[in-house]
Amino acid sequence: MACHFDLLTSLFLIAIFILLGGKLCESATTFTIVNDCNETVWPGIITPGLNFHGGGFALKPGQSAIFTAADVWGGRIWGRTGCSFDKNGSGKCQTGACGTTLNCTSPGKPPASIAEFNLGDIDYYDVSLVDGFNLPITITPMKGTVNCSVAGCDADLRQKCPSELALKTDGKIIACKSACEAFNTDQYCCRGAYGNPISCVATNYSRSFKQACPVAYSYAFDDPTSILTCNAPEYIVTFCPSRNQTACSYHDKKLNCNASKGSKELSHTWWWLLILPLASMINLGLPIR
Repeated sequence: MACHFDLLTSLFLIAIFILLGGKLCESATTFTIVNDCNETVWPGIITPGLNFHGGGFALKPGQSAIFTAADVWGGRIWGRTGCSFDKNGSGKCQTGACGTTLNCTSPGKPPASIAEFNLGDIDYYDVSLVDGFNLPITITPMKGTVNCSVAGCDADLRQKCPSELALKTDGKIIACKSACEAFNTDQYCCRGAYGNPISCVATNYSRSFKQACPVAYSYAFDDPTSILTCNAPEYIVTFCPSRNQTACSYHDKKLNCNASKGSKELSHTWWWLLILPLASMINLGLPIR
């Protein structure tokens, strides 16, 4: 079950968590969101159909954020780019916008690269390019069992986006649309007579996405090679990852890295940043480098 605390109780329990190395919730999954892009990213976090929504913060290049979710949780995480918000949290984004507010209450507007999760006894996760592409993004399970492969796309599809799919601002390609969004036909959108896995098959456009990003959804019925399973206490969602880079997350008072020997102790700066309260229990951190 998700944990709900008032502000004072939250601060007290987080302080106890830091001192004793305990958990904020008896049953929770930790997500570390990392921005390795050379631009600021505004993450969007949403659980369809429920009253949990989030984002509401910016990650500058090299910064990270941590949040927890119940072990039984379903939702999506994506990055918004080219955003501008006023002091009241009103504004707009060039890609991935979820309305006109900093804190998302609706899914991101295509084109957007999306990390999707359905957590339970077995966790299902994937990166979807069905709604197009705006940022490279990967999901890395930490300390998991079952398959636990890295999902997603570390290639930048904007660099070779077909002109008919390109979304531009001031002559620069800022995202690559899906064929469905660009042409709005039943064939490309897998609807009507094409609304089943028999008749809805890969197209030249989805094949080009798949060739660049083989472990990501390229069209609606791309399930066999795109959805992955794991049972992990932590997941790292990285924007603009480098191929074969080390992925790190916070766990048990240490910085754990999937490609290192042992774990690095957290700095004192991390400790103090972890007790900063945010309404959605998201904790902002310094670069994990």
